Amino acid sequence: MRVFVVFALSCLFVAVPAAAQDKSITVFAAASMKNALDDVNAAFSKAAGVKVVASYAASSALARQIEQGAPADIFVSADVDWMNYSAAKKNIRDHTRVNLLRNRLVLIAPKDAKIDKLTIGPGFDLGRLIGDGRIATAEVTSVPAGKYAKVALEKLGIWASVEKKFAMADNVRAALALVARGEAVLGIVYETDARIEPGVKIVGAFPPDSHPPIVYPVAATMNARPEAAAYLNFLHSRVAKAVFEHSGFTFLVQPTS
Repeated sequence: MRVFVVFALSCLFVAVPAAAQDKSITVFAAASMKNALDDVNAAFSKAAGVKVVASYAASSALARQIEQGAPADIFVSADVDWMNYSAAKKNIRDHTRVNLLRNRLVLIAPKDAKIDKLTIGPGFDLGRLIGDGRIATAEVTSVPAGKYAKVALEKLGIWASVEKKFAMADNVRAALALVARGEAVLGIVYETDARIEPGVKIVGAFPPDSHPPIVYPVAATMNARPEAAAYLNFLHSRVAKAVFEHSGFTFLVQPTS
């Protein structure tokens, strides 16, 4: 299906002059965006003749790399905290910032696990489900997915009983892989991550009021090249909206074209 989406989007645009293809921008984006943003980037490159070099990692790592002078033109964070951090360090152009997407937090298990649909709420007995195994998520002190997971478990009164059973990964995709390989009994990731990994299944969804809204802000960096403006405009387009929604994200802006 993803291949079909990319092909369909590419058919919307005509070829661009070879000279224009020498232009490029670098996008630093949260790891959870990889599949959807790869498709959006391909469509943008086809339309604008601008090569997009994407670097995916935890939002915390990307914000710090930008702070240290990494040559990024665009930053897309999986939470507002790390975008606020970049703004406070004067590493982004505030007037370009917009909340682009929303996601959901889910509980996953390996595809062949006996655990099935669960209702997650206050006092949910997560420890019993894990048993002697591990639960995977991103690092809970800095990586957005892990931070959301910890806040949700604290709000539900579960964190203290399972804190020592966590296997914490560098980013949410690494946590997803642990579950897919059967190295963790359960995992807490974004819904969009779970949807692209055939080795896992969603067994429960966290109540929206158990954690802050999972919002993805985007902005141009202070050193962004001129082509960054066209890229930001493209992220607001109906083409981008279709790709993101197909991947399971909620699109938060009014499409501009």
